[in-house]
Amino acid sequence: MSARFRLGLIINPFAGIGGSVALKGSDGAEIREQALAMGAEPLAQTRTEQALLRLQPYRDQLEVFTVTGTMGEELSKQLGFKTHTVYQPLQSPTEASDTRAAAEQLVNAQVDLILFAGGDGTARDICAALEACDAEHTTVLGIPAGCKIHSGVYCVTPAAAGRVVEDLITGKPVSLMDADVMDIDEAAFREGRVRAKRFGEMAIPAELQYVQSVKVGGQESDELVLDAIADHVIDELEPDDLCLMGSGSTVAAVMERLGLDNTLLGVDLIQDETLVASDQTAAQLLEQIEAHNDIDSVKLVITLIGGQGHLFGRGNQQLSPALLKQIKRENILVVATKAKLSSLNGRPLIADTGDAELNQQLCGTIAVITGYHDKVLYRVASPG
Repeated sequence: MSARFRLGLIINPFAGIGGSVALKGSDGAEIREQALAMGAEPLAQTRTEQALLRLQPYRDQLEVFTVTGTMGEELSKQLGFKTHTVYQPLQSPTEASDTRAAAEQLVNAQVDLILFAGGDGTARDICAALEACDAEHTTVLGIPAGCKIHSGVYCVTPAAAGRVVEDLITGKPVSLMDADVMDIDEAAFREGRVRAKRFGEMAIPAELQYVQSVKVGGQESDELVLDAIADHVIDELEPDDLCLMGSGSTVAAVMERLGLDNTLLGVDLIQDETLVASDQTAAQLLEQIEAHNDIDSVKLVITLIGGQGHLFGRGNQQLSPALLKQIKRENILVVATKAKLSSLNGRPLIADTGDAELNQQLCGTIAVITGYHDKVLYRVASPG
């Protein structure tokens, strides 16, 4: 008989508890207690059961390594799986530290996959644990049970998670991919503001029909993507960089992330996360960069006109040919959401600077920042 599949299981028993009572999250003991006082019922057990029911026909081929009590042991035994406990929580109710400690113990137990139920906070805890024990290549998979499910490590439904594990148990070839771990600021979220950030990545089975992508639609998701783009741009800027911030709402998101006033239809200058000058003319911009002591550290953040694709020549005439010729092409940071690029229906970005030679120099493919550590290559062409 072949060796049994060793499934690691962690359930965050309070995941999503604040959702039904409009608390928009469950991070922190205070929110959890408030949710329970308001009559919220934990649903993580039910959602994990929906995933594990798919695996019951394979009980003879499967062993579950898990945590005592409601973090996995109770449900695993209830469903008839051969169950081993590798960790006992240090407190009741359990805390995020128990999730991290349990993940480390599952790594030590050499499980084939860590299946966990929770939200983005749980994914962050698992990710942190794997990093702490130098086990970033451990394969994981999330069962969506939280209020916030922005991370790409989660399946689209609990049942889909069961399908992926079933494929692994039955020996179907399943590729691996690295997926982003994202989370938002719950306090800001409760005030109607989405502040998302990428915290790392984890290896997951690459069954794309069952695994979700980072959200890209709707107002909340648009804000999530714009914040991710802004975080990447900010990471790329060095304190000595003199950065020209072009016009448009995508660039404005970077300025907002920095807490700086922005000229939506103009060009601003920043350095070391400080606003140097607002709404500059072509002559003023040229004067500013010529006075800068290192032309190699001059950068430009620019977006395209949605639906048209113009990078230069529409709405940003302040970026004159004389100015652009002094900025290294690799220092032009193009930012756009994938939805904005998709609206072009394959048409290239347009460089219409008014200088034919410069237009040709700008042609070719350029990296477009579409998220945090997420870029796509897109073609740039000259007009005509």
